[in-house]
Amino acid sequence: MTLNELKYIVAVARERHFGRAAETCFISQPTLSVAVKKLEEELGLSLFERRKGEVSVTPVGEQIVAQAQRVLEEASSIRQIARRGQDQLDGPLRLGAIYTIGPYLLPHLIPQLADRAPKMPLVIEENYTASLAEKLKRGELDVILISLPFDEPGVLTMPLYREPFVLLLPSSHPLNQKASFQVGDLRNENVLLLGAGHCFRDQVLQVCPDCLRRSTAEGSPVQTLEGGSLETIRYMVASGLGVTILPCSAAGADRFSERLLSIRRFDHDAPSRTIALAWRKSFPRPQAITALRDAVLGCEMSCVEAIH
Repeated sequence: MTLNELKYIVAVARERHFGRAAETCFISQPTLSVAVKKLEEELGLSLFERRKGEVSVTPVGEQIVAQAQRVLEEASSIRQIARRGQDQLDGPLRLGAIYTIGPYLLPHLIPQLADRAPKMPLVIEENYTASLAEKLKRGELDVILISLPFDEPGVLTMPLYREPFVLLLPSSHPLNQKASFQVGDLRNENVLLLGAGHCFRDQVLQVCPDCLRRSTAEGSPVQTLEGGSLETIRYMVASGLGVTILPCSAAGADRFSERLLSIRRFDHDAPSRTIALAWRKSFPRPQAITALRDAVLGCEMSCVEAIH
């Protein structure tokens, strides 16, 4: 068996389709199919069940594909180990970030990292936590920025900072007249939420289960208002559609006139999240992780609390 054959079966298992797998490997489908069949004959078993328009992995195939992924990663590590005499900060770093972190941290992070590691440009991908975790495990990303808790086998995490949540509401909203308020005060408000799949939505609902209302006190149904991004939600709040809870870095105090928006902190037991780095234990460039951590902690984000 060859590393290319292992690469091909991992691609087929991921795509569940020989044609798409061939495209991701930049070869023709017949070439990929012949290579996979050759490996199956060498192993004396079928790795895939082939049906019209669909491919599934056999139970033993799942185990072999998982081992093949580990072998490919170890082979990649050999190249990195060979470069250890060189600078670990010389070469791109593939960074993933969840949607509610990237737009607000990266403008501060990029210049900080450029000062510390000028020969280490970032290849950046934004995605949901689950997608980033899969790409990290497959070796398609080197390190990801996520919100804790995050627990994956073979993955290390490093907390970076705590970020309190704040309330964003129209400047004319009656809640602005309250001297203090808590999350419970939102139970009768139209609270705008991110759509399903965003971990921040789940965190908001943990601290404010009443924010997802199904009916009014009178029993009338209530439509839950959702946005695809924090930016979209902020625009809807500015237009007077409702209120929302945001991470403090996303509140955008400087982006709208005070005539439109008001930002309020919670007075007691303010909810928060912890932002962390996550990377594979086998990642061979620990100095790159350290440089990234130092760059994040060097960012000027006044509303967060660094974890040293």
